[in-house]
Amino acid sequence: MSEPRPSDRHDASESDDTFAEIVDEATQRDPDLAVIEAGSRTLRTASGPAPDDEVPSRPADPEVDKALRAVEQELAGRWGETKLDPSVARIAALMDVLGEPQRAYPSIHITGTNGKTSTARMIEALLGAFDLRTGRYTSPHVQSITERISLDGAPMDPERFIETYQDIKPYVEMVDAQQPYRLSFFEVLTGMAYAAFADAPVDVAVVEVGMGGSWDATNVIDASVAVVTPISLDHTDRLGTTPAEIAGEKAGVIKQDATVILAQQPVDAAQVMLKKAVEVDATVAREGMEFGIVSREMAVGGQLLTLRGLGGEYEEIFLPLYGAHQAHNAAVALSAVEAFFGIGAEQPGSLDHDTIRRAFASVRSPGRLEVVRSSPTVVLDAAHNPAGARATADGLSEAFGFSRLIGVVGASDDKDVRGLLEAFEPIFAEVVITQNSTGRAMNADALAAVAVEVFGGDRVQVEPRLDDALEAAITLAEEENEYAGAGVLVTGSVITVGEARLLLGRH
Repeated sequence: MSEPRPSDRHDASESDDTFAEIVDEATQRDPDLAVIEAGSRTLRTASGPAPDDEVPSRPADPEVDKALRAVEQELAGRWGETKLDPSVARIAALMDVLGEPQRAYPSIHITGTNGKTSTARMIEALLGAFDLRTGRYTSPHVQSITERISLDGAPMDPERFIETYQDIKPYVEMVDAQQPYRLSFFEVLTGMAYAAFADAPVDVAVVEVGMGGSWDATNVIDASVAVVTPISLDHTDRLGTTPAEIAGEKAGVIKQDATVILAQQPVDAAQVMLKKAVEVDATVAREGMEFGIVSREMAVGGQLLTLRGLGGEYEEIFLPLYGAHQAHNAAVALSAVEAFFGIGAEQPGSLDHDTIRRAFASVRSPGRLEVVRSSPTVVLDAAHNPAGARATADGLSEAFGFSRLIGVVGASDDKDVRGLLEAFEPIFAEVVITQNSTGRAMNADALAAVAVEVFGGDRVQVEPRLDDALEAAITLAEEENEYAGAGVLVTGSVITVGEARLLLGRH
């Protein structure tokens, strides 16, 4: 399918004085201004996984499991998430026949390349701590499709998921019959989420885009707060080949008079976002200027932060997640929630600090530098593009003092696998190449050929079956009497991480 390039749809004319002034401020600032790092970079984390697990397993009731599998099979028969027609016409038609459920509640809309799901989880936790009933819609899922739609901080239970699908199915079929293309897998799930949130009802919806922004199926909401996490190159065949082009698509989530929470961005991407904000009279808060990280230090099981929000500083925030990137996500999430409550605009002051601390301490983000086993330590991370891999590598090096680290990598065939592998090359002693069970998986031998070019043949092992790859990596980590100091990182794809999670007993 031929799709218009983002660059074809954006005016490159000179901006007005207001826009030029904003761009100048963003261009001149130090991109590291918001980060003041402290603490040891070699702290070895010995704690195991959290006792609770927010990733649901298959339903225990055989009949419910059968019904859920039937729903999954019907959804799988539609266009997958990687086959897109750049239009919101179908989802808009579905919303129309459902009675516009997405307008029954306010929303916070999250776009960007990396960090969207973790940021959404943090926003959800913060809102819930202030006694708001939340709905969260994120993608893709780690293990169960029901993870994508959460109510009150918990994945939708299978029975309710099935019921919601059955409720909207006649309307989906009605729209299918009227449109040139049937509703896609993602569009139907989006319709289910918006309907479920209205039915609950929720006080606020936290919605992550699937891809892009302007024509993403989620973009039928008029969010009062638009969040833009860091933009980098991914899905370049659909969104554009430069950060600016990709930002042009993602800027579509910025609506009239909204507040934009802008994470640190490449300058050209920031320019596009700021220009869009000026065009629609949106208010912009920029990381490193209006909000950011004041201090950060390692702590057992995570990190201790002082964040500067729109309403002032919040000290002694424990975040049970690893990596500087998660601290940045926390700063973004805090400011988004402040903006939702009108802090820094309609009203002065800050949110209750103890409530903020409790909320952040409760955050979990499965599959994001998640420890799932010890002796040797096995860490899972869903990094699937070079920027995400660099953040993961930095976070892993900082939080874990591994004397020997073995990588297990299984990627999708539409990703920049060379860039991904190059990001991990400095920290992997050896890498085991594998593949997950889906049709999107890159063939292990093809991925290994790239890995050999990056790592050299003596550092690459190929095990097409993921269970064999995990066993091989653990064996390698235990070699040379380095049992106590060795580790394994499983990465490359959310799907690979989800399957590894199951194999390692997290279900």
